[in-house]
Amino acid sequence: MTTGKKPSRKKLAPALREIASTQDYPALLAEVKARIQSAQYAALRAVNKELVSLYWDIGRLIVERQQSEGWGKAVVERLAADLQAAFPGTGGFSASNLWRMKSFFETYSEAEKLAPLVREIGWSHNLLILSRCKDAQERQKDENLPIATSPINRTLSKVLTCQPPSPTNISCLLKSI
Repeated sequence: MTTGKKPSRKKLAPALREIASTQDYPALLAEVKARIQSAQYAALRAVNKELVSLYWDIGRLIVERQQSEGWGKAVVERLAADLQAAFPGTGGFSASNLWRMKSFFETYSEAEKLAPLVREIGWSHNLLILSRCKDAQERQKDENLPIATSPINRTLSKVLTCQPPSPTNISCLLKSI
């Protein structure tokens, strides 16, 4: 015989408490958090790599125009002002930074072994390396060394292990140089 009562449904709150109290939940939470952090870091590296590639290309364009058309300081100053006007709120296009882009390209364009490596690290790390290592010999002590043992590659490897790069862990970079 049926009593006419409808079967009762479980309330949502106790069900959530049950899920949260299971032994597997902390592992699930840890796994999801690790995956989020990993994705955030991968996105950050992709953005940094693209920016460094952009700065490489801007440096190359400046070098090419200077060689073919005799561009000087005034053109770079104007380019900086025009870029800043075209992209308000976007940093990185000051005249001094455009000169750094030119220097970055000139420094590494002929260095077959180093050019791909420096494109893997962030712009500020590249600027730090350029400011600390004044010549090619300092950037790579011996051309005959395997790239894995070169001083610059050891530095870059250490830089790449700073996860994620931020102002709070710049000490990792400074210790490696």
